[in-house]
Amino acid sequence: MAKKLVAYFSASGTTERLAEKLASAVGADLHEIRPEIPYTSADLDWMDKKSRSSVEMKDKVFRPKVANIVDHIEQYDTIYIAFPIWWYVAPTIINTFLEQYRFQGQKIIPLATSGGSGMGSTNRELAPSCVGADLKEGKVFSVATSENELKAWAEKF
Repeated sequence: MAKKLVAYFSASGTTERLAEKLASAVGADLHEIRPEIPYTSADLDWMDKKSRSSVEMKDKVFRPKVANIVDHIEQYDTIYIAFPIWWYVAPTIINTFLEQYRFQGQKIIPLATSGGSGMGSTNRELAPSCVGADLKEGKVFSVATSENELKAWAEKF
């Protein structure tokens, strides 16, 4: 039987709730991607050009450190990667997370929460970070999305 993982980064708790629903819906293991230095509300102020998130997202090679890893990621056939959309892409900590591993044909399926934008150029930004994986086109979901809706979406892959 295929093993699934939902790995998520959630700065405010919104994406965490979506990830938990997806993991329950598809019978997947759950892994929180934790930054080595947690984000504060001031760090997340996208209106402040000097906030941590603004600075990180301007520098596409910047990689925030991740505090934890997934042991034996090779055991998973499908990896859902959940995150909030920041500046029309995944936060760079998602690149950091993906670059820690060697993928061998696993499916990586992004999903995101957003205050109003779509996936933007997320896949183009993530593709170099998950060499060896089959990166699928992702989708933005509301935190109010039901488990049944998430399951129906996930079954398309």
